[in-house]
Amino acid sequence: NKAHSAAYGLVSYWTAYLKANYPAEYMAALLTSVKDDKDKSAIYLNECRRMKIQVLPPDVNESEATFTPVGNDVRFGLTAVRNVGANVVAEIVAARKEKGRYTDFNDFLEKVPALVCNKRVIESLVKAGAFDEMKHKRRALVAVHETAVDQYVDIKRNQAIGQDSLFAGLDDLDGGSNAFGVSVAIPDIDEWDKMTLLGHERDMLGLYVSDHPLLGLEHVLSAGTDCTIGQLMLDEDRPDGSNVTVSGLITAVQRKITKRGDAWAMITLEDLDGAIDVLLFPSAYQLASPYLTEDAIVTVRGRLSRSKDQPELHGQEVTVPDLSEGPSGPVVISLPSTRCTAPVIEQLREVLSTHPGLTEVRLRLLARNGTTVMRLDDRLRVAPSPELYADLKQLLGPGCLAG
Repeated sequence: NKAHSAAYGLVSYWTAYLKANYPAEYMAALLTSVKDDKDKSAIYLNECRRMKIQVLPPDVNESEATFTPVGNDVRFGLTAVRNVGANVVAEIVAARKEKGRYTDFNDFLEKVPALVCNKRVIESLVKAGAFDEMKHKRRALVAVHETAVDQYVDIKRNQAIGQDSLFAGLDDLDGGSNAFGVSVAIPDIDEWDKMTLLGHERDMLGLYVSDHPLLGLEHVLSAGTDCTIGQLMLDEDRPDGSNVTVSGLITAVQRKITKRGDAWAMITLEDLDGAIDVLLFPSAYQLASPYLTEDAIVTVRGRLSRSKDQPELHGQEVTVPDLSEGPSGPVVISLPSTRCTAPVIEQLREVLSTHPGLTEVRLRLLARNGTTVMRLDDRLRVAPSPELYADLKQLLGPGCLAG
């Protein structure tokens, strides 16, 4: 017994040492070890956010097969992308090492072998953000990827049997950079809205990476709940049948009919730590039905069920939390009226815009003849945090948040 305790203690010490001294390397290894478990991946991804480690999306020029440390950050591996197998990733990495970095979408399709030029593979890489650093919009690449793949695959097949493009040589003589004489134009169209873009990202990676719809709403998720979903999934001591209340984002809705013809539903509820399936049987479903839409933020009260491999909730009540106010009233910024100049106001706008949230911001203008309080535009609402306060104090001085 003591020998086991000593061994576990030593391993715990090693783990704590690595996490404290090599945080990016440690978290990269940890994420790699659970890459097939989306619930644990979400928990460790949130731990990276807490540790101020940025988890970078997959990138055809930077990613390896698995998670890798990049300075103080962690880079997603390409094998984490749905529909992208290890053999495809090996070819992408090999072509990059042999022929150099990919300069744009056309250059990528030219350099990689035909095995990689698969419509499903390319679409998945695009939606996961693997071409973002090339400054291509994801929506634009999805719009042309099928045409592009068809053109490059035809040329690669002809090349393989010795039928080179009639115009490839002329392109080389003209100094063209594309050896195939092909260049698919990328349309200049607007990017998807934030929720659509993040939704595609989640479909391809199993979780949100570049951003999360719930960031800045932590106070909403914690108000009136017993625990986070991640904590619930890991809490093996919580007994079967116990009552629990959790909040999160609905990411999937499956509406069903019982043998008796009654409607019920199963939803997937996700927060920053993890996800859980919630079963809403007919009586609960009738009351909850209006709230059951994807991307809705809800609070669910129910009973924990451990009858399957993964815990589930049998939902009893679904409510919608109030998102209209921030966690602790408005943020009040004090500023001498003599400093209220156009450049300062523009810099203040930039600071507030980098910390978006739900909390109202008010500006107190201090003058000799009195004080004026102004409520700023709702588009400048913020998520209060130490980082926001530090940025404000750096811009306006340490006394800007006093009184």
